[in-house]
Amino acid sequence: MKVLVLANFGMGLYNFRRELIDELISQKNEVYISLPKDEFVPKLKSLGCKFIETKLDRRSTNPIKDVKLLLHYIRIIKQINPDVVLTYTIKPNVYGGIACRITKTPYITNITGLGTSIENKGILQKITLMLYKVGLKNASCLFFQNKTNLKFFVDHHIANGRARLVPGSGVNLEHHRFEAYPEEREKYKFLFIGRMMKSKGIDELLQAATVVKEIYPNTQFDLIGGCEEDYHKQLSELSQLGVITYHGQQNDVRSFIQKAHATILPSYHEGTANVLLESASAGRVVLASRIPGCQETFDEAVSGFGFKVKNVDSLVEAIIKFINLPYEQKKVMGTAGRKKMEKEYNRKIVINAYLDEINRVVESGNHEPIRKSG
Repeated sequence: MKVLVLANFGMGLYNFRRELIDELISQKNEVYISLPKDEFVPKLKSLGCKFIETKLDRRSTNPIKDVKLLLHYIRIIKQINPDVVLTYTIKPNVYGGIACRITKTPYITNITGLGTSIENKGILQKITLMLYKVGLKNASCLFFQNKTNLKFFVDHHIANGRARLVPGSGVNLEHHRFEAYPEEREKYKFLFIGRMMKSKGIDELLQAATVVKEIYPNTQFDLIGGCEEDYHKQLSELSQLGVITYHGQQNDVRSFIQKAHATILPSYHEGTANVLLESASAGRVVLASRIPGCQETFDEAVSGFGFKVKNVDSLVEAIIKFINLPYEQKKVMGTAGRKKMEKEYNRKIVINAYLDEINRVVESGNHEPIRKSG
């Protein structure tokens, strides 16, 4: 069987879909991946994938580029003739979906989040919703990562066919293993992992860090991730002042999670926040916006604390509440987070959901069914 995967960047595909790709390849299926070339492509190819370079600007709204992307997808689908296409993120979902409709190819779509273009009401939202309606109309299955996103698509008459909820991308419990909780010693260490952009709550985080450092000098705020918007000057200035430590993009965040007492995510919108799953899996307390895609990943005051989105005072209050907890309670909360991941977010749940749907789509063909992950 031939499977074509359409995605927008290699890091997400390698870090969050690698186990699914491994499972498909191990069962003698041909897996093709279409995405822009980056440093993760060699790693994906080493799994046994066949790579097709695809020019894709995630943030561009240039219609000419988008038409070229659509034509590219149509061309590669005709060349490969896949049995099923898997699509992730907005542009592959929309234009990959349209290409599959045109070529009459079965496709399974994953809604990894609503994104800024939908969250911000206006003409861009209307255009995006219209494109989604066209692109997802004939999808064999739509995977959603939280109930709110599913309801939004149903209410807007986009999800009219088969839809399933999955626990985000899940978390690899062996790769993100439970780690002994760090000692208190001199500093409380807080960690942010994500792109440096407004919708990830960077403005609120930097303001909150400044406030907390004045009250509790024995705190450390580590930030990891590339700059997608112009925060370079602000990050540099706050680093020089000792308010934060900015580490830039990192290929492996596990050593940072291991050293942290808690992970903070003040995001405005998420499908399901992978950084919170990975942190909780390692036994770290999470502090996150009370929004769909974050609030499901922790139990309030059991494995984490929530705060109001876009609200600096609420974020500061959550950080201080955590700091003032007895050390043993912090450890207990971290352990509770790990147990929640084991029960609800094991990545094998997601892999098996995909294998179910792929088997359902191709069952009329002459293919051996794909065995579920153990």
